[in-house]
Amino acid sequence: MTTAAGPDAIALLKADHRRVADLFARFGSAKGNGRERALAKEICLALTVRTKIEEDVFYPACKGAVDESLLDEACVEHDAAEVLIAEIEADAPDAPFYDAKVTVLSEMMEHHVEEEEQRVEGMFSQARKAGLDMEALGEQVAAEKARLTLAYKVKGLPQPETPTLTGTALA
Repeated sequence: MTTAAGPDAIALLKADHRRVADLFARFGSAKGNGRERALAKEICLALTVRTKIEEDVFYPACKGAVDESLLDEACVEHDAAEVLIAEIEADAPDAPFYDAKVTVLSEMMEHHVEEEEQRVEGMFSQARKAGLDMEALGEQVAAEKARLTLAYKVKGLPQPETPTLTGTALA
């Protein structure tokens, strides 16, 4: 929902969810390595921007208003996605496991979106019920999306920061 005051944060995030789902569907039917590569890069950019916005803007606003376990799980899912994104970005479409990595990333994001958007118990529903100012958050989300998209197009995607993952060091 967008009002005269500005865009609604949840509406913006849901729109991004739909856009990424469409990109994954297009990847699945893409013919040729060049087309696959272009779609994979678009997917990686969109997901990197969205996860960064959620972690830096939306999730902090939800702290104390949303079930903490949902926020924790979302952060772990983001970290796992960032690892796959870095591998997809580094590989060529004919590399071993390339398509499998994109497929697993798609499945992970589908699960992640389902948990955020679940009607009664989902993160978005809980945030609305808590009375968070979705218009103010929407303005922040929109501004950050524009800033990050431009920055990542110019500088490239950042190396994954995976604070929830421990164990084997990530290269």
